[in-house]
Amino acid sequence: MGILGTVITVIVVGLIAGFIARAIVPGRQSMSILKTIVLGIVGSFVGGFLGYLIFGRDAADGFIQPSGIIGSIIGAIIALLVYGAVTRRSAV
Repeated sequence: MGILGTVITVIVVGLIAGFIARAIVPGRQSMSILKTIVLGIVGSFVGGFLGYLIFGRDAADGFIQPSGIIGSIIGAIIALLVYGAVTRRSAV
């Protein structure tokens, strides 16, 4: 897979992870598609970092893994909760 394939894969996985995270977290999040993709990509980094800390695996073990996608969703949920807490505080 070349660089273009990797970028497209990251965007698609980011969109899916961000969408699922927004569906799981209660409340209304007014985010555009671009923000949802960025949320998923940030969640992928957070999930990948947590997966590396817990299991000692990284991208060298394979770029696309089921555990990586689940980690991306969990990371996106964490990122969305942090984003919600930060924006809620700044709005008050």
